[in-house]
Parts: sequence; C-alpha cells; structure tokens
Amino acid sequence: MSPVDQLPEDTKVLKKVISELYNQLERRDGEVEELRHQVQMLLRARYGRKSEAFVAGQLTLFESTEAEQIPEERSPEKAETSNKKKHGRGKPSRELPRKKVVYELFESELNCPDCGKTRKKIGEDTSEQYEYVPSSICVIEHVRCKYACSDCQGQVIVADGANKPIEKGLATSGMLAYIATCKYADHLPLNRLEGIFKRQGAKIARSTMCDWMAATAGILKPLYKRMRERVLVSRVVWTDDTSIRLQDRQDKRNMREARIWVYIGDTKNKFTIYDFTESRKRDGPRNFLAGFKGYLQADAFAGYDCIYDAGGVLEVACMAHSRRKFFECLDSDKEAATQALEMIKGLYRIEKEALDLDVGMRRQVRLLRSAPLLNKFKRWLNNQKLRSLPRTRFGKAITYALNNWRALCRYLCDGELTIDNNNSERAMRSIAIGRKNWLFAGSRDGGQTAAIISSFVATCKAHNINPQAYLLDVLTRLSQGESDLNQLLPDAWASVNL
Repeated sequence: MSPVDQLPEDTKVLKKVISELYNQLERRDGEVEELRHQVQMLLRARYGRKSEAFVAGQLTLFESTEAEQIPEERSPEKAETSNKKKHGRGKPSRELPRKKVVYELFESELNCPDCGKTRKKIGEDTSEQYEYVPSSICVIEHVRCKYACSDCQGQVIVADGANKPIEKGLATSGMLAYIATCKYADHLPLNRLEGIFKRQGAKIARSTMCDWMAATAGILKPLYKRMRERVLVSRVVWTDDTSIRLQDRQDKRNMREARIWVYIGDTKNKFTIYDFTESRKRDGPRNFLAGFKGYLQADAFAGYDCIYDAGGVLEVACMAHSRRKFFECLDSDKEAATQALEMIKGLYRIEKEALDLDVGMRRQVRLLRSAPLLNKFKRWLNNQKLRSLPRTRFGKAITYALNNWRALCRYLCDGELTIDNNNSERAMRSIAIGRKNWLFAGSRDGGQTAAIISSFVATCKAHNINPQAYLLDVLTRLSQGESDLNQLLPDAWASVNL
C-alpha cells in the first residue's frame, strides 16, 4: 500500500496532516538553507574577500524624482582621471628633528681651470633622506645629597629627590609611557618587549612590566573616571562589545570568555572609553550607563533592553547590521537581496552627501530625501514578507529589519546621529588586533588595566595626539601632584600642546 492510500478521507484530518507536513518541510528547508549558508560563509572566510562591497545596477526601485536628486555617476574617463594617484616621493615632515651635513670642496678644487682664480660660493643644492636613530635604554641615577651640622654632628638633612610615578619603582614616566604605547597602540605583547629590551642590554621581566602597567592604570584611573563622566553627559553614545579570553584557574579549561565594551561620546565629549566585564550580562552596560539620558546607538543585543525600558534613553539601531543580513542572502535569494542592498545603498549615498553639512542641515536633508526612501523600503519589506518563509535566511533578514524599524529610522531625528554604529565597531578593531597578539587577559585586574590604558590610546588617536607623548606628560604631572584633571583630559591637552 502506497503512502497516498493511507491518507485519511476526512477533509479536516487531511488538512491537519498537510499542515504538519508543510511545517516539517518549511523547517527542513530552513535547516538546509542555514547549512548551505554556513558552508558559503566558511568558504568565503577561507578563500573569499573580507569586504562586503556591493556593486549593482542603477537604483531602479526609486522613482525618477529621487534619482534626479542623486548626482550622476562620473564617466569612466573622468573617474580614471580624478582617481589617478600622483607618483613621486613625499617630502619628509618639517616637524621631524633634522641633522644638517654640509659638503664643501677642498681648497685645491676651488681654483678655476680657465683663469686660476678662487671660485666663490653662489648657492646650495639640498637633498633629504630619512635616518633611523635606534631607541635605547639608559639608567638615571638620582643622587640625593646629605647635609649635617659640622659643630654638633647632627641635624642631618637630605635633598628632595624626583617624584616617581611608582613608589620605589624602577620605571620612569617615560618608560611607562613607552611600554603602554607599545602594548596598547602597537599591540606588542610583553614577551616581545622583554626580548627587545634584552637586546638593548636591559633584563626586564614581563611580569615586572605587567605590574608596571597595572600601576600605570592605577595612576590614570581618576582621569579615566573623569572621561567616563564626560561621556555620560553626551547627547549621543555609541557602544559595542567584543570577546576576549580571560585566564581563570577555577575554570576546567583554564580559560573563559570575558568582554570588552566601548562607549564613545558625542562631538562635545569626544572620548573613547573601554570597560571590562567578566561576561556579557546586561549588568555591564546597565551599570556603566547609569544616569545617562539621550540616544544610545548599538546593535540589537537584548542586554540593552533594560536600559531602554527604564526611560530616558532612546534606541538607535545600526543600518549596517541590517545590510549585512541581506548581503549574506546573495547566495540564496540573489534577486531580492540585491534589491534590498540597492535601497540601502541609496540611503548611504545621501549620508555621504550630507556628511559635510552642519547638524541642522543634515537633519533637513534626511527628512527631505531619506525619509521617503525609508518608507518605500518598509513597504517593500512588508510585500516581501508575504512571499518569504520566515525561517529562511532572507525571511530572518526581513524580520530583523521590521522588528527594529523604529530604531533604524531614528537617525532622522537628529543630525548628530549616524545611520550605523560603525563608530564603535571601528573602535573595537584595536581590541581585536590586540587580542591576536597578547592572546588573553591574565586576570580580572589585567582586563581592567587593558580597558583603562586602551581608552587613553584610542582617545589620543581620535584627537591626533601621539599617545606616548601624552602619557609621558600626564604621568609626570600626576606623579608631581597635579590636581586639575580637566586640564589633563586629551581634548584640553591637545588644545595647549598641539
């Protein structure tokens, strides 16, 4: 007997059987598509490009009125001409130290071969070369002279010595600034620095340098707290997180996953703050952002929901996250995914044009041009939802966009907001590069040390400050008892020293 002959005659029962089979088929198709997608992502990660660049045809889904507002693409001839890079060597910066070497003729070479008279200097030909002066380690001997009364053989007094950043420590502020810059800006792990110092004749154990960095973070902690206070008074905060490995002797694997979070303030409070937590629980961002009121731009992590629900904080979602989900559908539903990427591309094109405008004008441009495109995009998503299976990769991309639609459109409300959360994602790159080199945090205190020092390195980068020069000056002044922390913040420091 065939399976068809075993089907029930009752129509209601038959519909129920068909419904169950349909659900099973839909679930199985979703699993097959998910597995196929994972294979494609693995192949792309192993052999393909990392970039999510997308090139497609004209924005055919937009009406002609919007197309007329978008500048025409440059012709290949013009594009080739304008993008052509100039050849030639760049001249060394005039800010670099210079050593002048003058080449003169010998007296015997000055005689004129025609008349025999001595030739006079009429000018110079100057050329430039880069030279590298190797760094070196020296030892500073602090000699404190003692004095006593010659008559009574007493009343001994000793001259004051230099203020040290670490009490009874061997490292100067310059040494601490150099190690901090090497590890947290150049991502050199301490074992490599140990080898570098050894070649220069100094035997400094990595454990000693680890203690120095912990002490450095302790010195900078009051300034770190002041930067955090400034971030929390911002109108907009961008945030993201990434994982790092934490050494834990109590764990059976000796390692477990911890998190580094980033919080970036607005243009008036341009600071990048990292925070270390032992897990990705909602307590991390909730405790850090306690008292904050304004816009919070982040991904759709559920841990932020408690912050939004408490009131006073408005969610701003990331269009790049939504775009990425459609980009990953190119292999399974190329036509529909291409249409979604085309529409998102139009939104980004408007953002690129509005980037040079002031905050007020940028908001007006968004309301005039981006809002209609977003409305069309939403109507398109709703239409696609009717024909797409919810468990498929494309169906999940549509669901993600619609579930976060209000937060995705919130950047229209304020010109200082951004269409995506790339500000914080870029700030996480240094942590991602660092963990590939130093591999893990040796302890909870080590994770917090990395967060504090990395905050100053990232903020210095945002203000075009040499982090080594900044840390040298700040550590020296703090060790000398400087109490005006506001003057030591990177933005105030840059206004005086740059």
